[in-house]
Parts: sequence; structure tokens; C-alpha cells
Amino acid sequence: MYLDIIKLADKLSCVTLLNEELKKHTSFKIGGPADLFIYVNSTENLKILLDAINAKGIPFFILGNGTNLLVSDEGFRGIVLSFAKKSNELTIENGNIINCGAGVPLARVCVTALKKSLSGLEFAWGIPGSCGGALFMNAGAYGHEMSDIIIEGTHITDSGNLQVLSKKDLNFSYRKSFYSDKSFIIVSMRIKLKEKSADIIRAKMYENISKRKDKQPLEYPNAGSIFKRPIGYYAGTLIEKCELKGKSVGGAMVSTKHAGFIVNTGDATAQNVCDLIKLIKDKVYKETGVLLQCEIKTLGNISF
Repeated sequence: MYLDIIKLADKLSCVTLLNEELKKHTSFKIGGPADLFIYVNSTENLKILLDAINAKGIPFFILGNGTNLLVSDEGFRGIVLSFAKKSNELTIENGNIINCGAGVPLARVCVTALKKSLSGLEFAWGIPGSCGGALFMNAGAYGHEMSDIIIEGTHITDSGNLQVLSKKDLNFSYRKSFYSDKSFIIVSMRIKLKEKSADIIRAKMYENISKRKDKQPLEYPNAGSIFKRPIGYYAGTLIEKCELKGKSVGGAMVSTKHAGFIVNTGDATAQNVCDLIKLIKDKVYKETGVLLQCEIKTLGNISF
């Protein structure tokens, strides 16, 4: 089933791995094997591979930095394409516009902005993951989000065409974008920042990362905030009021530092996480009447 795809990938100088454990590629450190894992080395080759994969009707998944993803213990019966390591181009134009490949870590963009005395991205310092993921979910913190600075996003459509969308067409809302319900593949984004003193930018970045270290369980593998923020509430506050801080199922535990996070204490399975999510949702709904909705993305056979 995969032989022709492997031969094509080899011809394109893309590295292929059979039965690659996906826990190696997620911040949660959870997940079984993918039938075939391919490191893609260019946008052009990604399109070529997708055409071949679609022609054979093989299920596939595009993996970014894996920071907001829960993979099932059984893994994924299909092909996982990793484009993050090669979509890492970062350039600056007109002094204050940064072009970012989808695989560029947000942290790298933040550091670049600081070096160039460009302000507007301080809120993202400490947010894990790549630019593609940040655009996909309109990542944000401390009252700011990606939609504040985005100019446009570029993606590959289901039919393999390259398309550019301006900010107004990206349909941003809280932790959502045009891409949220699409299977399009984000290739890059452009952001516009403002000139400001590097000392002021550095101080704000330090303030933000200090808050993260104080409030978030960065010492444990996790996938960020598990639940979306309910209107009028904070998910972490509701969970804490229900006395679920520290609650665990197997190796999955509600963080004792921030109840909105589930952490992997060392040997958590995807099923552990799912069971804990169900427990949290049921208790919060029973005691507060608020139905929590998950923010993390999933791959494989997973049910909350």
C-alpha cells in the first residue's frame, strides 16, 4: 500500500520511517505509531507527495510541532507528513514585516523581533509551537492574539493549489481561524510589527515568561490548555472550584499549578487523558452547569 509512496519520497530525497512512534513528535509525549512517517523537504515536494497520496486514497496527517495534539495509543493508520523542520524560513521586509514559514517556532520569531526592536509579538513569548499552529488556532495570551498582527496566510488547498488569504478573509475569532474547519495545509504567514525600544520589548517578554513559569506546568509534558474558555468563565477556575486539582487517572494528572492543564507525569496514555477529560467535563457540568469544550486537537481513534 505504501511502497509506491516510499519510492516517490526517496526519489524526492525525503526521509521515510515505518511505524514511527508519534510520542516522539508531540509535546504530550503520548501516542502510538504511524504506518509511515515522512520528513518533507520543500513545499513543492509536499504537493507532489499529496497528489500521490490522494490518488491512492491513503489517509494522511500534516504534523506541525505537535504542541496542541493528543495522539491515540494505537497511533495512526496512514501517513504522517512532517513539514515543520523544512518550513523554517524567516525573512524581514520593509523593516517591520516578518515572513514566517509555518514550521518556524514562535520563540524564534519573538527573538528576531526583539533583535530588530519590533513590538507586537511580546504576548507570544513562551507560547510553544510553530507559526503555522499559531495561525491555525489564532494563538494568544495576556489580551493579545495573532489576529492583531497578521497580514496574510498562505496555504495549500485540498486540490494542491497555493493560495494566499488576507487578514480579513482569515475569519479570526477566539482560538479560531479560517483554517479551523479546513484540511488545508498552512505554508507561511506574514505579520506586521511596530518599532519600539528593545529594552521595553525585552522587559515585557520577561514579564510574560515569568507569569508563565509561575502559573503553567512547564516542567511536565503537556499540550497546553485542554479546554476552551467558556463565555463568562475561566476553565481552570471552574475545574479548581470542583476540587479537581491534582486529580489523576493513570499517568495523566490535572496540574496542581494550573487546573486548565493536564500533564503527563511520566507514563500517561492517551486513554488516561481521555478518561480524565471525561471525568472533568462530567463533574464541572454537574456542579456548575457549564459544559467544557476541548481545545486540543486529536489524531487517531480518540473519544472524550
